Amino acid sequence: MSERKIRVAVAGVGEFGRNHVRVWSALEGVELAGILDTSAGRARQIADEFGTNVFPDIDALIAAGLDAVSVAVPTKGHANAGCRLLDAGIDVLVEKPMAASLEEADRLIASAKRAGRILQVGHVERFNPAVAAAQQIISRPMFFEVHRLGIFTPRSLDIDVVYDVMIHDLDILLSLLGSPVTDLRAVGIPVITDKVDIAHARIEFETGAVANVTASRVSTERVRKMRFFQQREYISLDFARQDALRIRVQPGSPQGVGFEKIATQPEEPLKAELRAFAHSVRTRKAPVVDGAAGRRALALADQVMASILEHARRVQLEAFTPQATR
Repeated sequence: MSERKIRVAVAGVGEFGRNHVRVWSALEGVELAGILDTSAGRARQIADEFGTNVFPDIDALIAAGLDAVSVAVPTKGHANAGCRLLDAGIDVLVEKPMAASLEEADRLIASAKRAGRILQVGHVERFNPAVAAAQQIISRPMFFEVHRLGIFTPRSLDIDVVYDVMIHDLDILLSLLGSPVTDLRAVGIPVITDKVDIAHARIEFETGAVANVTASRVSTERVRKMRFFQQREYISLDFARQDALRIRVQPGSPQGVGFEKIATQPEEPLKAELRAFAHSVRTRKAPVVDGAAGRRALALADQVMASILEHARRVQLEAFTPQATR
């Protein structure tokens, strides 16, 4: 497989699926064989834009002799589409959250194991240069402050902000700390939709680290930052700028502290993610974000959502309706 182009396709070409098409179409060593979408008109438009083909249905996609597929359909369809592809012998990158439930996540993991296929979960921020920088200098962090705020757009409104936005940072925290959660409290509320649009969680880990995590899709500005504190130093990550700043105690300096910008190599995280997936497809090496990692992030998101709903019941929050859950 290393001496020929990997043949890939994209299932689901909504806003983010279109980005998969864009990156795949320009990635070295890859042939974008086609796309699939329930909207024939949109599929044709995207195919024409990037010079590829349209598959009429998933059976045609499976019959095309593909190596791998990006699954970017709505979350509720991840398990069915992903399992069909994996069972057919096709490697799968499934967008986050990996499934609509832990049971469906387990189905995906089982299908990948049974078929001997690569299953990668699209936690794209793992490939942000700022996160890579943090992984090089993290020692024993005790406190995290995380903000991921966005302006409202009519995208991914089929899921709560916990699964759409906050799950990025839950995955990063789990990967950086490698520690079980011992305590969690959260609050959230619907603002514009019937789902939770803004949420905050306080999470404590077995290491003693505490994280305050805020996610919103109804803010007036776009913020994607993580700050963490460890002995005698403070690290600030800006996911949008893809940079990391380290502030350390520095006796002898005029301010008593020193500022160090950690070297990063700016790159679109999605490009890095898809290139890593293609590498796993070629080499059969386990992906950076495998099914188990995706399931852990989903399980923690479920815990956050359960705490939000418990808080809403406790304070009798009328904004919640039976439809306001995933």
